[in-house]
Amino acid sequence: MRYIDFRSDTVTMPTKEMRMAMSEALVGDDVYGDDPTMNELQELAARTVGKEAAIFVTSGTMGNQLSVMTHTNRGEEIIVEQDCHIVQHEVGAAAVLSGVNIKAIKGENSIMNPSDVRKAIREDDIHYPKTGLICIENALSNGLVVPLNIMKEIYTIAKHHDLPVHLDGARVFNAATYLGVTVEEICESTDSVTFCLSKGLCAPIGSILAGSKVFIEKAKKNRKLLGGGLRQSGILAAAGILAINDMSKRLHIDHENARYLAKRLTEIEGIKLDISKVQINMVFFNITETGFDPNLLVKKLFEKGIKSNGEENGLMRFVTNNDVSKGDIDFTINCMKEIMNEI
Repeated sequence: MRYIDFRSDTVTMPTKEMRMAMSEALVGDDVYGDDPTMNELQELAARTVGKEAAIFVTSGTMGNQLSVMTHTNRGEEIIVEQDCHIVQHEVGAAAVLSGVNIKAIKGENSIMNPSDVRKAIREDDIHYPKTGLICIENALSNGLVVPLNIMKEIYTIAKHHDLPVHLDGARVFNAATYLGVTVEEICESTDSVTFCLSKGLCAPIGSILAGSKVFIEKAKKNRKLLGGGLRQSGILAAAGILAINDMSKRLHIDHENARYLAKRLTEIEGIKLDISKVQINMVFFNITETGFDPNLLVKKLFEKGIKSNGEENGLMRFVTNNDVSKGDIDFTINCMKEIMNEI
């Protein structure tokens, strides 16, 4: 049975072209640096984000944590937004792996104010940890995109204090699509960047960490330390090449479908959402006023072949992706109307 899956864009399946490329990929031992397909992917990724070098990592979490490990020394402090992925969804890895303290800033809709970032940078005082890194995220996990002027201002502040800036750009291609700019333009305000080849780009596994040549050489050793030195990984890199070259160019379809989904959801009496906040492929909505139990809705939708996550912080989230069509959205809305009319 085929399921319509709105849980996340992490559920995307590799395309037929990716599967074919993976089966035919030329490979070597990447730890020795002689996997030609992996080398091609890493060079492509570095060019795409405007950095000197890049390495393949198994996940966005590994990329973010390698960046923290590589930029900082133990006992230093990193500045982050309080709801960012590094804080909320990476198992406390920054403390465990890098031994750093976290200075969490509350942003407006999770977007850090540059003046708050400036205030969070530690003075040179015997009682304070040294600020070692500023981490930003774009696009955000709440579906919003950080404007370029804010990124540039934070980067200017960081350079004034001789601090590196890392971008968790898991969905940076979505951010670029929304802003109408290149990914490289976004990454100009960063020293390192992680982005996912999976999620909306549909590769089955993997992310990229990019930065200067010196940074990446150091990060490679840290990757090996974490057990991330892969061998014939060109099989995975083949899908990643198509992810960057081809799948990044269709993300506008996911965004259009998300806005279409949002408009159709508002047809259901009691559902509340802010269409202005549907900027990428995520739709957040509140069903409280419908009087329907969110967990029951998830169960009933599943029975009709639709997968979704439950409520979190009062909101439900549907995520559009390459495997969700406009027809799938119409079917889902009709199912929701039918289910909610049962009470």
